[in-house]
Amino acid sequence: MDPAPQQSLTVDQCIDQIAARLEAAHLHYGHGAIDAQSEALWIASKQLELSPTDALDHLEQAMTAEQIVRAFETTENRISTRKPLAYILGEAWLMGVPFFSSEQSIVPRSWIAELIVDGSLESWLPADGKALDLCTGNGSLAILLAMACPDIHVSACDISLPALAVASRNLDRHGLSSQVELFEGDLWDALPEPHGDNRFDLIICNPPYVNANSMNALPAEYHAEPALALAGGDDGMDLIRKIIASAPDYLSERGAILIEIGNEYEHFKRAFPEIPVIWMEVSAGDQQVLLIQAEDLH
Repeated sequence: MDPAPQQSLTVDQCIDQIAARLEAAHLHYGHGAIDAQSEALWIASKQLELSPTDALDHLEQAMTAEQIVRAFETTENRISTRKPLAYILGEAWLMGVPFFSSEQSIVPRSWIAELIVDGSLESWLPADGKALDLCTGNGSLAILLAMACPDIHVSACDISLPALAVASRNLDRHGLSSQVELFEGDLWDALPEPHGDNRFDLIICNPPYVNANSMNALPAEYHAEPALALAGGDDGMDLIRKIIASAPDYLSERGAILIEIGNEYEHFKRAFPEIPVIWMEVSAGDQQVLLIQAEDLH
């Protein structure tokens, strides 16, 4: 192991030392941080009780000996366990918003979050509209949607009661328990029977979509998450087939469903060659998130 960290470090120096330790350990990233440097910032910011973004304004600040020790203990825990940092810290950040995170649900992350925050979805959400977050997990997307559109009602459902327990904590944390309603069950079975008054103007969904070969090849960090929230069957489309088959029943006449499919573009095209799809532009490109209008599902 490297020598113990110096006892007098600025935030910037601490970040650099931690990043070097993480780099040397050949970890995998993608759970809220894209590389060792951004994970090191996250570790240091937690000791300051600041967001990673706010910590950037304190890089010259001296850290206490206790903060330095805790930061390096967290670093060694990350290296030895290969768990996502969000599980170790109990918190994740998505689009600048903090969420409780635990091994009961996958770490908050989704390209859909970008579309919510940049306003790309607002044309499908009339005032007093209804939205659904299908496969909500920790509730992060439902919460971001409720924050972005405070005049809509959001339903959110998941098959996992442990995940919904995390979602409930996050709703309480952000004061949104009255705007977002949670439902437990397997996809559409979680919801009341659809009728004229309870159909949705927009459905968002980040379902399990990783194909079987990719699941087998995932690094340890991803295997620390619930497989139920990741595995999408042989071609990644098992749940997406069920979602698309019943979506028309739950969408309003001018509604739409937005689905994240990650790296499964080719599998999606093979599974649904006839459905007209609008591919949405996100930071990863234009093959990760798709939108289907209700009129194109009938």
